[in-house]
Amino acid sequence: MGNMLSVAIGAGLGLIGVVFGSWFTARRQDRMWLREQKLKAGIGFNTAAGQLLDYLREARVGDDGVGANELVGRMQEARSALYLLCASDTVDLADALAQRVWKARPTDTGEDHNETLDLLRRFTHQLRKEIATSQRSA
Repeated sequence: MGNMLSVAIGAGLGLIGVVFGSWFTARRQDRMWLREQKLKAGIGFNTAAGQLLDYLREARVGDDGVGANELVGRMQEARSALYLLCASDTVDLADALAQRVWKARPTDTGEDHNETLDLLRRFTHQLRKEIATSQRSA
């Protein structure tokens, strides 16, 4: 009887270990997936915003490049992903950056351009901080 009880306790503890291990692994994988999605969205947004800013400031269409509408579409798609995945501080900076980029023109002064670039840097820094925080908790 005592032998059967120790086997049952051992099996129960083993089952609890398996359940806890599965839960922990699933949670870690979810965090890693979220981190990867934030990274992809951030890269897409930064790339499209930078290209659109250059495009609008130069006010010329390259035969081999993409047009403003496609760049706006890419930026909006990445921004939508940021809305779904990121904290409000990151989303607010993405919104502010999008507004600044859409208003960029070749006649902008160097100060306007520098403010836009500073906003891009702040967004990138905030996204890095958010991704690093989610990585540490993974």
